[in-house]
Amino acid sequence: MSLTIRDVEVAGRGGLDVRLEGGRVAEVGARLGPARLELDGRGGALIPGLADHHIHLLGLAARAQSVTLEGVGTAETFAGRIGAAVARQPAGAWVRVLGYHESMAGELTRRELDLLAPRHRLRVQHQTGSLWILNSLALDSLGGGDDPPGVERASGRIWRADVWLRQRIGAEPPPLAPVGRRLASFGVTALTDASVTTDAGAAGLLADAQRAGELPQRLMLMSGGLLEAPADGAFTVGPLKVLLDEHALPDLEDFTARIGQARRWGRAVAVHCVTAAELALTLAAFETGGAGRGDRVEHGGVIPQDAISAIRALGLTVVTQPAFIHERGERYAAEVEAAEQGDLYRCASLLAAGVAVAAGSDAPYASADPWQGIATAIDRRSLGGLTLGAGERVTPAVALSLYLGDRTDPGGPPRRIEAGAAADLCLLDAPLRAVLNAPSAERVRATLLSGEVVHEA
Repeated sequence: MSLTIRDVEVAGRGGLDVRLEGGRVAEVGARLGPARLELDGRGGALIPGLADHHIHLLGLAARAQSVTLEGVGTAETFAGRIGAAVARQPAGAWVRVLGYHESMAGELTRRELDLLAPRHRLRVQHQTGSLWILNSLALDSLGGGDDPPGVERASGRIWRADVWLRQRIGAEPPPLAPVGRRLASFGVTALTDASVTTDAGAAGLLADAQRAGELPQRLMLMSGGLLEAPADGAFTVGPLKVLLDEHALPDLEDFTARIGQARRWGRAVAVHCVTAAELALTLAAFETGGAGRGDRVEHGGVIPQDAISAIRALGLTVVTQPAFIHERGERYAAEVEAAEQGDLYRCASLLAAGVAVAAGSDAPYASADPWQGIATAIDRRSLGGLTLGAGERVTPAVALSLYLGDRTDPGGPPRRIEAGAAADLCLLDAPLRAVLNAPSAERVRATLLSGEVVHEA
């Protein structure tokens, strides 16, 4: 297919045309010749499509069929949200609730959930994604047999056993087409699914959605075990994911063995690091087992100042989530000492030290909208107007660049619109400087993948 996009700004230069051929950029210049198919850019910026370097696609798809807890701040509001949800379902139905935190109604067990939903099978996921709490009806429906580690029947709390839980429930996989459309509307053309639970079955679901055009974005998948890329390139295989929980950290020897296994499979390593303790163990493991190209720290939720030089020396990339400052800032302000708030989801200080930094959403645990992440990287402001870690602010251009690296090289050079580049593009409704003055997904006019329009506002 041949398409010419007329009158766009490219790399700060306005009034240009961009001709696309065979899924790639063929030519960039002023007043290019006639074309059979044209798209009027109306003077807006044409930029490379955005990459979400850390997302959980099946979880995001399931969110649409779940009850969410945004705006819940008290036990009464939490109970009201649950009551409204079960009132819409027949007795015995499953009710899935996402986004719980102890600040809402304290430590939950099956007993508290039994009071809220005595006639429904209720499961509530913690905001971190690490824990499910089930009521008695839900637990009884899982059946007996040997439980994996992390299943606490007495309390109804299930830690890091998503695959087992999904198999016991027997739920149908959620539709992915709405996720693909929504991400395309944000200008997103590349995704890295960072789920440790991805196995051949989950990868097959994502690959089929990509082949069908339901997920038009280019995919890279992490996994906690062996994973092979399909011959048709529906997805590429990314780093081996190592998931850490501060309350049950692995032995250093076990951790380094995981790194060694990744190397034997020819893969980099990506480590879930939210706390300072998790980061300290990660750095020790890479120092012992050896760090390699493409190794990543996921989240970097807390990075003490004295850890930055070690991250740089090991050549690790930090894939962070600026939007957490926006969405959880009030809680961070209440729970984290003011002197340590600059350690949260660092950006500017890492870049200044020469650390490669990229960004992702971590959706569904935060908004999937990359423009919210861009805005928060710029202003470091919470939903309620608090500023956390002002020294970690970056310029608008740098904030955007966090989402422009290749999915196989997050934090690397931003992709550019030039002859030969893949025609994965995002057309904005105004010049880039104007858009970055107030970043918003509403400024996305069109999204193209391999030169084909997959979203048009």
